[in-house]
Amino acid sequence: MPDSHDQSLAIALFGEILAGEQLIDGLLRRALPSGMTVSHFATLNHLANVGAERSPAQLAKSFHLSRGAVTNTIARLEAAGHVRVRSDPDDARSKRVSVTEAGQRARDDALSAVIPLVTEAASALGEDRVRAALPVLRDLRLRLAGAQ
Repeated sequence: MPDSHDQSLAIALFGEILAGEQLIDGLLRRALPSGMTVSHFATLNHLANVGAERSPAQLAKSFHLSRGAVTNTIARLEAAGHVRVRSDPDDARSKRVSVTEAGQRARDDALSAVIPLVTEAASALGEDRVRAALPVLRDLRLRLAGAQ
């Protein structure tokens, strides 16, 4: 069992991450174009980055969310014309989701609003500190993802 010092360190780490996540979420919500939520942006950004269709199950796995949560986000994005949903040609029970041109534009507009905020924060920290933090944050994310 970890000693109290190890536990205190872990609690402090998670406290900082949770507080940072709340601040980032608030900044993103204020910066994103009207009607776009953080989950919409994340989904559009993911689809644009992978450059290929994904099934709702693949999206759920990528975001560590339930299929229901992803299905709700996909439905809202489809209603806005930001994604296209079609039946999987290999399995009619499955769906395939891709970003539309309108969705790509919405994602690009959102990135234009968000990038200055992220760049300013990273610049204030300094390149060396950001580069040093990235491997730690990535390893923590991967460790947590493996625990699910």
